[in-house]
Amino acid sequence: MEQIVECVPNFSEGRDARIIGAIGDAVRNIAGVKLLGVEPDKDYNRTVVTFVGSPEAVVTAAFEATRTAAELIDMRAHHGAHPRLGATDVVPFIPVRGASMDDCVELAKQYARRVGDELHIPVYLYEYAAATPARRNLADVRKGEYEGLAAKLGDPTWLPDFGPAVFNERSGGTIAGARKILIAYNVNLNIADAAAAQEIALRIREIGRPMKDEAGTVMKDEHGAARRIPGTLKAVKAMGVLLERCNIAQVSINLVDYPVTPPHVVFEEVARQARTLGIDVTGSELVGLMPLDALLMAGRHYAARNGGAAALSDRDLCEIAVKELGLSQLEPFIAENKIIEYQL
Repeated sequence: MEQIVECVPNFSEGRDARIIGAIGDAVRNIAGVKLLGVEPDKDYNRTVVTFVGSPEAVVTAAFEATRTAAELIDMRAHHGAHPRLGATDVVPFIPVRGASMDDCVELAKQYARRVGDELHIPVYLYEYAAATPARRNLADVRKGEYEGLAAKLGDPTWLPDFGPAVFNERSGGTIAGARKILIAYNVNLNIADAAAAQEIALRIREIGRPMKDEAGTVMKDEHGAARRIPGTLKAVKAMGVLLERCNIAQVSINLVDYPVTPPHVVFEEVARQARTLGIDVTGSELVGLMPLDALLMAGRHYAARNGGAAALSDRDLCEIAVKELGLSQLEPFIAENKIIEYQL
C-alpha cells in the first residue's frame, strides 16, 4: 500500500503575502507532495500550511519551507496573538494511509536533524516523538515562547533534541513531532473581550485551571505540582483570543482526539458556558482541514435533533453541519477545500 503522510507546519507570519507565498511555493515545488492549504491569519500573525505526500517528499517539503521561513522571517520583529517559539513554530507529521505513528516519529527526527545541522536552529521533539514525558505536551515545550528561549536553552533540562543549544535570534526554535489528526477549531463569540473567551477556555479544556486558595495562591500537591480543577471536555486544549479584524473574541481550540470530543460537542459546550456569562456564540471557524467523519458526526447530531438523518447523503449532512456550526460566518466554508478526503 502506498504510504501517505500529512504535515501541517505553522509559521510565524500571517500578514506579508510575499513571505506567505514563498513558503507555499517551497512546498508546491517538491515532487511527490500535494499542497492542500495555506491559511494565514493576520491577528495571530501565523500561517498554517497543510500538505500530503510520500514520507520522503513530505520531509523534504517541510525542510524547504523551514529554510524559506528562516530566510524571510525575523522573529525579533514578530508580534501576534498566538504563542510561538520561532519562525517555523511547530511541524507535526501525521499518518494518513499506509504509514504508522512510528514511521512519523522517524520522519520528525529526520526533519529535526536536518534543520539543526543545516539551518542551525534548535529543535525540540513533542507528542509521540518526545524523548521524555516532560516534552510530550506542545504547550510545555513552547512555554516561555521566543522571548524566553535564550534562557530555556541555558537550562540543562531543556537542551534541544537536535541542533545547537544556542539562541538563534532571527529564527528562534522549532518544535517537531508525530501526532494523530488534530482539528484546529475556533468558536466565535458576540463580544470583543479576550478575557471572557479565556474564562470559557479554562472551563472547557481538559487541563482546566490551577486551584487557588482564598488568598489567590495556587495550591500544590504533596509533590509540589499545582492542583488543578479539570475542564469539562476530554482531549481538548483551548485559550481565549481577540480577533481584531472582526472585532470579536474567539475560543481557540485544538481537538487532539476528535472521536473522543468532536467539533459539535465543543461548539455546544462553549455555547452553554457562554450563556452563563451572558454571552452568545455566533459561529465557528476551521483552521486547516478536517476529516470527513468529524463533519458527518456533527451533521448526524443536528439532523437527528431536527427529526432524523437516515435518508440523508454525506453531502446533505455536511451542509447541515456547516449551517448549525456557523462555519461560514467569517468566510465561506467550501467542503472540497476543507475536508481531507475530498482533497486526496
